[in-house]
Amino acid sequence: MKITEIHIYRHELPVMNGPYKLALADVWSLSTTLVKLVADNGLIGWGETCPVGPTYAESHADGAVAALSVMATGLLGTEVLPVPLHRRMDALLTGHNYAKAAIDIAAHDLLGKHLGVSVSDLLGGAVTDSVPSYYSTVIGTPDETARIAAEKRAEGYPRLQVKVGGRAVEEDIEILHKVWEVIRGSGMRLAADGNRSLTTRDALRLSRECLHIPFIMEQPCNTIEDLQKIRPQVSHGIYMDENGVNLNTAITAAGTGLVDGFGMKVTRIGGLHPMRAFRDICAARNLPHTCDDSWGGDIIAAACTHIGATVAPELLEGVWLAEPYNAGHYDPENGIRIEGGYIKRPQGPGLGVLPDEALFGAPVASY
Repeated sequence: MKITEIHIYRHELPVMNGPYKLALADVWSLSTTLVKLVADNGLIGWGETCPVGPTYAESHADGAVAALSVMATGLLGTEVLPVPLHRRMDALLTGHNYAKAAIDIAAHDLLGKHLGVSVSDLLGGAVTDSVPSYYSTVIGTPDETARIAAEKRAEGYPRLQVKVGGRAVEEDIEILHKVWEVIRGSGMRLAADGNRSLTTRDALRLSRECLHIPFIMEQPCNTIEDLQKIRPQVSHGIYMDENGVNLNTAITAAGTGLVDGFGMKVTRIGGLHPMRAFRDICAARNLPHTCDDSWGGDIIAAACTHIGATVAPELLEGVWLAEPYNAGHYDPENGIRIEGGYIKRPQGPGLGVLPDEALFGAPVASY
């Protein structure tokens, strides 16, 4: 089975009840990039990548379209198999994993349809049909964040991620204390996510003034060197998120004991094929991690849920989806939804979602 056509689409995803406030950005709307692969047997596979604006990471929507356009012609005629496909993409373009991920996801969708199996089967087999999610608060006031924490505890979310940074560290400390008062005794796990915004000074103070609160610090500082500096001084576990830009970095972080886990994005690492290798490295090192993405619609959501369903339950920190912030679904019937803090694994071959192509309008490029 070989690729005969590649079509690239752009689609806007306004943030419901926006903005989605991060420490370093306010997000009102996202431009997602979708890829449709057509194979020589007539089957179609869908992929997607959706950077959260141009400042969250070294990726942006225009860059995704440009990178896909650079590779597209050279990918025609390539076998729809992960290993040769990734080798071909790497031969055509260095880096730009987030763009390559859209091709990778579409190829897994195609291959699953061709073989009549789900993507989670292709990735080694699901261990659950009910995949845990987690809720991420935005940058807000202590009282508002505590209110949301109580709400999400009642809904059944097994994990809460509280956004910190971009303001006085005293406010972050107050938020963590108030949230802990709300969720203590519930079994709900807690993460404090700095999104690279804290100085090492403030990260150390945050840990020292919240010694009794069992949370993990997710990407508190901007660089790997910052993480190395605070690692021996903090009293909380450290997870790598934005610094985990590729499989090589994840291997180094896991192998050197720099981190206690990861917040990993499927598109950041290059798609489901490298994500599978990442999952197995974490299993070998007994490191918990997420299987999610920074944003996107049903296609990304399905990909994240499938890989999440294959992770050992004791190591899966959850699958975060942008679904609560999106108005509607690409696939009204099979769209991916969070219910009671958990996500039902998509059924059917491939990704298990069939997007309504009319939603995306005409492709911005076809090859």
